Amino acid sequence: MSKRGNFGSKLGIVLATAGSAVGLGNIWRFPYMTGQNGGAAFLLMYVACILLLGVPGMVSEFIVGRHAQANAARAYDKLSDGRPWRFVGYLGILTSTIIFGFYAVVAGWCLEYLMVSVQGHVLGDAQYIQESFADFSSDPLMPVLSGLLFIFFTHLVVVRGVRKGIERASKWLMPILLILLVILVIASCSLSGAMEGVKFLLRPDFSKISSRVMLEALGQAFFSLSLGTACLCTYASYFSRDTNLLHSAGQIALLDTLIAILSGLLIFPAAAAVGIGADSGPSLIFITLPNVFQQAFGSIPALAYVVSVMFYALLVFAALTSTISMHEIGTAFFTEEFHLSRGKAAWIVSIAAGVICFFCSWSVGAFQIEVFGHSLMDFCDQLTANVMLPLGGMLACLFVGWYIPKQVAFDEFTNDGKHNRQFYRLYLFAVRYVCPICILLIFLHQLGIL
Repeated sequence: MSKRGNFGSKLGIVLATAGSAVGLGNIWRFPYMTGQNGGAAFLLMYVACILLLGVPGMVSEFIVGRHAQANAARAYDKLSDGRPWRFVGYLGILTSTIIFGFYAVVAGWCLEYLMVSVQGHVLGDAQYIQESFADFSSDPLMPVLSGLLFIFFTHLVVVRGVRKGIERASKWLMPILLILLVILVIASCSLSGAMEGVKFLLRPDFSKISSRVMLEALGQAFFSLSLGTACLCTYASYFSRDTNLLHSAGQIALLDTLIAILSGLLIFPAAAAVGIGADSGPSLIFITLPNVFQQAFGSIPALAYVVSVMFYALLVFAALTSTISMHEIGTAFFTEEFHLSRGKAAWIVSIAAGVICFFCSWSVGAFQIEVFGHSLMDFCDQLTANVMLPLGGMLACLFVGWYIPKQVAFDEFTNDGKHNRQFYRLYLFAVRYVCPICILLIFLHQLGIL
């Protein structure tokens, strides 16, 4: 078995772990969720939920991973002395593999759009763009190949290991992502009429706040930070003993939230400038935004071209930072539990994700594969988002809050009493009561009970 790796720097820890959270959920899902739920009112609730649920939840998974210094399944097994809590780790590994498979389909679409935007084909009339996306997504071969290619790119990073692969890639991808995003935000906010979009995102209308908006914000915060996927637990197993878990969680949450807000400042001002809504769901980045770019920057064709290329490059980089972490969860498991080389373990995960990608792509395109009345891709999405993630996140909080010895939690949270002692009781209250109740509300809301 290969020697266990670890992150080489505090910057690497923050960028890699933040990269696991930052993805299409920030740049695509956050803007249209904000658009559907009242703009700034939703943003306020979202930030509150990041603090209320996100940071304590992240720290809980960090505690399990760093203390055990093992993959997610073995980590829970070590801390529970072989009792059934090991199931929580297995659940996270299975969840991340399923998500990786269908996420690769959308990531493949982004990769295809990047390639055609480089060729100058993305910008055109609205009807042409809509028909082109429909033709591509329904093709039996091309979307599958794009998704598999994205999985292969992810594989190439993960197979190189924690420090030379994941950390090094994160140190390049995250700064490039931020630079691209800032440039696009400046271009978007400079448009005539863009300030209406900025006001929508940043000027709250408190009459828009409701229980539904709060629950939607809770759900977005939960999924945005990758809680419940075993990703945070796995990455924490590579943390050094002097890593301040609370500070790291705060920095990651801040960076994740910043990117979500910047994404809103990219999309809402551009959409407002041309009079197009930004709440159109999956079609937003593949049909609506190309029209926005064309109308907003069409007077300078070269600028419209550059903006479209940069935007789809941004999506590809964001997707890759997430798929790297999803891949690593399973790779660490197979490496340690079956004593395989990292290369062999990585191939198992890549092939499993590739099979899921293959059938999910077909289910929304060429062959309309259905499960319980939904396409296979929608079924996988709903199963993980509505059941597996909330269940995994709740069990992780209950495990740390109620099961493991208090001294273990205290020592990990405070680095053996060196840091954050004054926040420990507040953290313990949050992880015992606040987080489980919030996650239960998310769970019931996703199932349509609330």
